[in-house]
Amino acid sequence: MVDKATGSGGWRGWRAATQAALYGVDGTGGFYRRSEGPAGHFRTSVHASPLFAAAVARLLCRVDEALGRPSSLDFVDMAAGRGELVTGVLAALPAEVAARTRAYAVELADRPAGLAHRIEWLPEPPRQLTGLLFANEWLDNVPVEVAEVDSAGVARLVLVRDTGAERLGDRVSGAEAEWLARWWPTAGEEGLRAEIGLPRDTAWASAVSCLAGGLAVAVDYAHTADARPPFGTLTGFREGRETAPVPDGSCDITAHVALDACAEAGATAKGAARAAVGARLLTQRAALRALGIAGARPPLALASTDPSAYVRALSSAGEAAELLAPGGLGDFGWLLQPVGIPHPLDPEAETG
Repeated sequence: MVDKATGSGGWRGWRAATQAALYGVDGTGGFYRRSEGPAGHFRTSVHASPLFAAAVARLLCRVDEALGRPSSLDFVDMAAGRGELVTGVLAALPAEVAARTRAYAVELADRPAGLAHRIEWLPEPPRQLTGLLFANEWLDNVPVEVAEVDSAGVARLVLVRDTGAERLGDRVSGAEAEWLARWWPTAGEEGLRAEIGLPRDTAWASAVSCLAGGLAVAVDYAHTADARPPFGTLTGFREGRETAPVPDGSCDITAHVALDACAEAGATAKGAARAAVGARLLTQRAALRALGIAGARPPLALASTDPSAYVRALSSAGEAAELLAPGGLGDFGWLLQPVGIPHPLDPEAETG
């Protein structure tokens, strides 16, 4: 139901409103430039356990092997936050691989104090990369327009004020209408909503095109064409709690990602023509199991023979269980898009 109430600020589409709220205007302000960083408001797999960074490090090693162990291996952490993932990956790599790795953190916020000097801090990824580009919860923060079906069965753009008040605007047209028809048809029923993922397709294709060889991975809460949510997924997060998506810079604004649409866009990106095989969509549960995270409890006998080791193993098992949990982090989608190499994960992972 569209709230017709008025509020401060002008009416604009959700894409422009979210862009300003999250990233500021003219390089200043915005939720993601605040000092506490994303970890102050929501918990990602990176923050849940160092096991996640260790698994990404193992994936980078598999990519390294598929590339023939090049003299220089690239690792790119997209939407790096405060550099937690890239720091963890470097720490988890074998010394020989770490010595050859060039590490990049891609983030619009300022470089955090204390980040290792070897990590380059950039606003966008470099070109002609050879290695692994890893985007953990990046695409869900690429702003998109929201559409809603009106009483006549027409999909219209939803306009919003910075208070969160909404009304319907012009009918969806052009490339956005084509995207809806292809990826998220709304069936003409009043009140149905969709997030138009075209900017995410474009962003992902651009990221994949940075690879001369290797693997691009996007990890996000996601949905596919056979299970689109009828009323969309737009929401906010503030201080660890889900909240209404108000585009005033006070909260994160996010929406789940149509990763199947991104996969098709990535396959046609410049440079992706060298892909040995097509993209693969997995659950995080399947992907992490394929990378050695099991979540099994340690044997009880260990508690008697080595109590300290048992406590450490039990803690690790708990962290692994959180990363793999159905209904939680384990349900994240992983889009794996290889360029010039075979898939580095076992196909059996698809059934995990």
